[in-house]
Amino acid sequence: MTTCKDQVPENTHPLNQDDDGAALDTSRIPLYEVYMRMAEELAKRSTCARLQVGTVVTDAKLENVLAIGYNGNAKGLPNRCDSTVPGNCGCIHSEVNALVKAPGAVKDKVVFVTNSPCVMCAKLMINSGVTHVFYRMAYRDPSGIELLANAGVTPVLYSRWKDEWR
Repeated sequence: MTTCKDQVPENTHPLNQDDDGAALDTSRIPLYEVYMRMAEELAKRSTCARLQVGTVVTDAKLENVLAIGYNGNAKGLPNRCDSTVPGNCGCIHSEVNALVKAPGAVKDKVVFVTNSPCVMCAKLMINSGVTHVFYRMAYRDPSGIELLANAGVTPVLYSRWKDEWR
C-alpha cells in the first residue's frame, strides 16, 4: 500500500510516496515545509502594498534551489507599486522573478509559492517544465490552479505543517 509521507494526500510528488507504509518521522520538518517557509521569508522582502508573495524553485529531487523570487518593481525602479488598484499594481510577480532566473534546461521543476498563481504565472510554470506547485494560501481567483491541473501540473495546497516546528 502506498502512503504519503507528509500526510498530505494531494502531494503526489514521487519523493512523498512511501511503499512500505512507514509513518513520517515527525521529529524532522519535511523538505516541502522547509521550502514553503523559505518562500514565506522571501515574501517579506516584497514592497507590494497589497499582497507580498515569495517563490522558491527547486529541482525534482528537492536537492537544489534553482531560483528565488518575490513580487516588486523592476531593478532600478522605485520600490513601490505603480497603482493601488488590485491587478494593476505594476509589480512583477514573484513566480516570474524566480522562473526567469531558473535554468531552462532543468526539467521537472518544483515550485513553492506563498499564494496560488494567477493564470499568466501558471502558463509560465507550464512552459518552464514545472511538475508540482505547492502553495500556502489560495489567491482570490482560482483560475491559475485550475489551469495547472488541466495541463498536468499538480497543484498542492500545503498548509498542513505551517504551525509545527516553530
